[in-house]
Amino acid sequence: MEAIITIVGFLGAGKTTLLRHLITTSIENGLNPFVILNDYENANLDAQQFMSQMESKWVRALSGSCICCSGINELRNFVNAVPARENGITLIEANGTSDACSLMGFLGVGLDDRFLPPIQVSVVDVKNWQRRSEHNELEANQVQVSSLIILTHLDGTSEERRAMVIKDLKRFNPYAQIMAMHEMDVSLLSELKPTGHDTKKLDHLKAHWSSCSVDLPSLPSLDAVRQICNTLPKNILRLKGCTKVADEEGFTYFERTPSGNISVRPFYGTPTTGSKLLAVGPGSDPDILQNAIVNSFRKAESHPAT
Repeated sequence: MEAIITIVGFLGAGKTTLLRHLITTSIENGLNPFVILNDYENANLDAQQFMSQMESKWVRALSGSCICCSGINELRNFVNAVPARENGITLIEANGTSDACSLMGFLGVGLDDRFLPPIQVSVVDVKNWQRRSEHNELEANQVQVSSLIILTHLDGTSEERRAMVIKDLKRFNPYAQIMAMHEMDVSLLSELKPTGHDTKKLDHLKAHWSSCSVDLPSLPSLDAVRQICNTLPKNILRLKGCTKVADEEGFTYFERTPSGNISVRPFYGTPTTGSKLLAVGPGSDPDILQNAIVNSFRKAESHPAT
């Protein structure tokens, strides 16, 4: 029977990094992964980034639906349509605001009997755990029914901070195994069992955030990328974009996490939906994104590269 592993965690916690790790180690251990990605806006942009690891036919993107409620039937249909293959494993990355308890409650109903009961893995950013202000409740919800919790963003954290976070996680979920990503062996996934943990119900509206996307023209420099990221308000918790920068032949992918960190890296191939700038979080609005783009060009014109 095929395992279904659902990866949850707050925006920017490191879900995609864990998914990359699981894909690599699964293949190295003779498994055949199938990946389903969910996001508010243009999940295909994320899906393309895995093409260097696996063929496109083994990756599906589910955009615009909340898979913990309105999109659950579509997700279930996606899973049931996963091709049967020897040593298969299905990996699902949920969007960063998913009501993880509701997701697990709904997903296990109506799956083909060739699948094992779904297992949830949570990714927890140790630096920022429960420092999300009004979003702390949602972050706590995302660990309550997980069988495994992966700790990330450990660099620069003290032993005291790590111990405090682990103690807190055990308070929310005393049944989950807790470890850092480098400690995880992919063979562990097939041994995990659903927790059956009683959970505190989340006001589901707290998992429903605004999002939007706009076309993104080629940018004159990396400074323009940083200008866009730094201009947009912090209530927009997740920002990501893909376009051409300066005279580079290939495309560049960038993102800003809720903590304000900006990362830039090459994009694999050409975005199928064109160059885009996407935002998730309260106050996300196309006009705000467009203004940030326009201002980045104005600054580039007033401070030309030398």
